Amino acid sequence: MATETDIAFLLAEAADGVEIGIAPYQAVLRGGRRRKARRWAMAAAAALVIAGSTGTLALAGGTESDGRKAVPAVTVPSTPEKRHVYEPQATTVARGTEHGKEWSVEVIVWGAPKNGMEAQYQRSKMSEYALTPTGTEVASDLVGRGWVFVRLHAGDAGGMTLLDGAVEKGDSYSGTDLESASAPLRFDAASSDMSQRLVIGKVAPTAREVTCSWDDGTTMKAGKAAPETDLASHAVIRPVDGSQPNWFLCLAPEGKHYTSGTAKVTR
Repeated sequence: MATETDIAFLLAEAADGVEIGIAPYQAVLRGGRRRKARRWAMAAAAALVIAGSTGTLALAGGTESDGRKAVPAVTVPSTPEKRHVYEPQATTVARGTEHGKEWSVEVIVWGAPKNGMEAQYQRSKMSEYALTPTGTEVASDLVGRGWVFVRLHAGDAGGMTLLDGAVEKGDSYSGTDLESASAPLRFDAASSDMSQRLVIGKVAPTAREVTCSWDDGTTMKAGKAAPETDLASHAVIRPVDGSQPNWFLCLAPEGKHYTSGTAKVTR
């Protein structure tokens, strides 16, 4: 039977693994009813984040049949593999073709390492994906924090990180909560077109419609889609693996430009 010392150790280890949410670095994003300023890492024009969890603790107590006090049942945090510390969860939010060139946007979610050894291996795995967490200098900076990258794949440009951010405890979305960022849809690194046509953000799972506004006064409505729905859409809200909020995307027609902060949950 487990001793009190054994149980205390397991409880401490389990509690150490619990970490939820997202934390930013540089810019304050627009956010519906949200009033808390968030600092995000900006790779292109803005930054975002998402929420997740890395471990659970389950307790059960009572009395055994012989009258002795039952020992609490402890669920030890899952392995690094099950927490997606070494292999991330990746979800394509939308894709399309423009001028014969394909583009797609994906959200990549990494679980939080529990210690320096896990963090060191995670950092090496991130480098295999050509990903570098903004604002970190050593592997230990990743301990206790998940990480999210938003990547644009377009034409000859390959994969470009639009934004990334760390996971912070307690970050979840409800009601009309919304945060958004914009970036150019670039098909090569030398492109001179810096129009902020691509808008991506996160909203509460209950949001059914987001309206994006362009500089000429026109709007585009993104509707909620099921995971298996066709990805070829220029305006969509979609669930993302490893993320508490859903993510939305709007792509303005050529010649139009996003008016910063005008994406809103409208249904």
